[in-house]
Amino acid sequence: MRLSKRGEYALRALINLGVARELGRPMLQIGELARLDNLPVKFLESILVELKTLGYLDSKRGQAGGYFIRQPMNTIKIGTVVRELEGPLAPIACVSVTCYQRCSCPDEAHCGLRMLMLDVRNAIADILDKHTLAEVVSVTLRKYRRDKVTHPFAKKPQSKVKK
Repeated sequence: MRLSKRGEYALRALINLGVARELGRPMLQIGELARLDNLPVKFLESILVELKTLGYLDSKRGQAGGYFIRQPMNTIKIGTVVRELEGPLAPIACVSVTCYQRCSCPDEAHCGLRMLMLDVRNAIADILDKHTLAEVVSVTLRKYRRDKVTHPFAKKPQSKVKK
């Protein structure tokens, strides 16, 4: 299993939208997300549309609009997102749960390669299915705070104007 650029950028966008939400900015424009990770705007736009179609995001039009996370972040499993964007997690089809295809091996039950790849598939699935977007966002913010770094999406304190 290899995460494509599309899958990588989609996960980054979800995490960044989640971080922004936790920092008091529930909605972001595509340009802001693209600038943060230096991503092509048009490519990111097509990814956000796909995430919206899958039900993870929603959007609001207009100058004050943008994209926002539609579901509670603790219900979004990273493994589910990856499968919906990239397809099966299995490195070979004969160990796939969702897209199984018999391989060319004459004795599948005793195939050493299949047994090894089944362990690989299970390890990947166990890790990705264990974590939610909320957990990844929490870890990200914790690291920013630990390193005493301000996230680019943190609200800037408003200066007090004397009257």
